[in-house]
Amino acid sequence: MAEWGWDRPTGKSSAGGAASGTEDSAEDTRVRLQKALANAGVASRRACEALITGGRVTVNGQVQRELGSRIDPETDEVRVDGVVVQLDVSKRYFVLNKPRGVVSTMSDEQGRPDLREFTDQIEDRLYNVGRLDTDTSGLLVLTNDGELAHKLAHPSFGVQKTYVAKVRGRVTAAVIQQLLDGVELTDGHIKADAAKLLPGGSSRSHSLVEITLHSGKNRIVRRLLAHVGHPVEELVRRQFGPLHLGTLKVGEMRELSTGERGALLSAAEGNAKGTGGARGNRGQITAGRPGDGKGARGMRGVAKRGNPKRGKA
Repeated sequence: MAEWGWDRPTGKSSAGGAASGTEDSAEDTRVRLQKALANAGVASRRACEALITGGRVTVNGQVQRELGSRIDPETDEVRVDGVVVQLDVSKRYFVLNKPRGVVSTMSDEQGRPDLREFTDQIEDRLYNVGRLDTDTSGLLVLTNDGELAHKLAHPSFGVQKTYVAKVRGRVTAAVIQQLLDGVELTDGHIKADAAKLLPGGSSRSHSLVEITLHSGKNRIVRRLLAHVGHPVEELVRRQFGPLHLGTLKVGEMRELSTGERGALLSAAEGNAKGTGGARGNRGQITAGRPGDGKGARGMRGVAKRGNPKRGKA
């Protein structure tokens, strides 16, 4: 069961806002585009220049090919291959594989294990993007970007989340179809965006079901599966929007790569503009960055770096 991640106790400038010019000015707070990209970790300065001249960089929606162009990192939106680049290097984004038994809050009044166990090495104040039930493990996004955290957690955003559930009983094709068609719960109609029985996951007593939905209602996965006659015994969240848990172990946390940050920001921006960014098929993001020859999407194999370890049992 370990392969499924079960927890075992252990404002913008006007269009074309990038201005050309090669001379530095003490009064000009803007920076050269290739320098801003390199500082953001997109690629080396030379590789960033190639991205610009190759027409792969846009500033406020317009392709920018001029190497001498300048931007304002605080107001201009820059994208590489359509993926937003976070130019504010003070903004940090993490993914945690939350264990069961940990409350999704930075401080619990009842003294239960909380998220501070994993963030005490981070000086910034972090916000968790949404919540996971205490008895649910899996992917939880943490960030010091309070505005983004609020946007992604808001019910109207509708970010897709994928779970693997170990449920009681043998799940049949008819049950899967029922999940896809939807059911009436006490707080309204709900249906899965996707659902399937995992290979080898069905026995007389238990089944493994993968389910994707965008509802942010409380304990919705457990309530939905219980309604169709298969109460959840174990639940792990494997995916949140474009982010995938990958190989991150239970109780470990890592900082997002440049590509992952861009994908998360792009999804949020796309949804805000009504383009369905949160629910669109953008591919799973687990590593990689624009300009590294691998692209910003579809990368496999999560790199672990600087993971804070659990402080309590």
